[in-house]
Amino acid sequence: MLIKNNRNLNQQLHNLASINGADHFGVADLSQAHTAILEQGGSFIAGFPFSISIGISLLNPIVDLLPQRNEKAVRVSYRHNAYDIVNLRLDLAASVISGYLQKSGFRALPIPSSKRVDDERVCASFSHKLGADLAGLGWIGKSCLFITPECGPRVRWATILTDAPLESTGKMQQEQCGDCKECIDICPIHAITGRPFRSNEPREERFDARKCDQYFDSMEEKNEIAVCGLCLYVCPYGRKQKI
Repeated sequence: MLIKNNRNLNQQLHNLASINGADHFGVADLSQAHTAILEQGGSFIAGFPFSISIGISLLNPIVDLLPQRNEKAVRVSYRHNAYDIVNLRLDLAASVISGYLQKSGFRALPIPSSKRVDDERVCASFSHKLGADLAGLGWIGKSCLFITPECGPRVRWATILTDAPLESTGKMQQEQCGDCKECIDICPIHAITGRPFRSNEPREERFDARKCDQYFDSMEEKNEIAVCGLCLYVCPYGRKQKI
């Protein structure tokens, strides 16, 4: 069914995302971050005026096993259920939404949930965290993870870039990590500096992505399933769901 009235486009896409398994949905006007998007993804990526963020909440019993991640069964379960399967679900949902937008006469580009395009900068072509942040779905925490008020960082994300005439779902939220240092203290390689997110500062001020990447490489070199996620596990905004 083609869209005849753009006024309801946001709601139609939200419904489509929900039907396809998304727990979180938001729309961002990307004009306010054009320079950063251009620097990361180039002119093609920066040519889209809007982004749609979709997120799937991770299963708490699996995340809560991460302190026992030295056990192979925990690594297998987390990597499969909280990473591979959720990434696949997100990518399928993003593909469905993109196809719907194209049939309706708009350009749409799904950004995979977890695919790096730049090994030097350790980044994708577009930041899912940036899109969700601009859509007002939460904030980027000291851990450099995206924090939602409802689930903390226990959410994985995918993004659809589009030129469809959408309405932004909100504004960037104030960072609410406060004096908390849980993610800083638990990081096994001390990759998190504890500096709050500032949009005008490089990621390196807060988080050493290369050190984190090398840590995962070291696990794979030992023929281990590369799993950490302790900063995701320990965040109080995620753990409060159990209280």
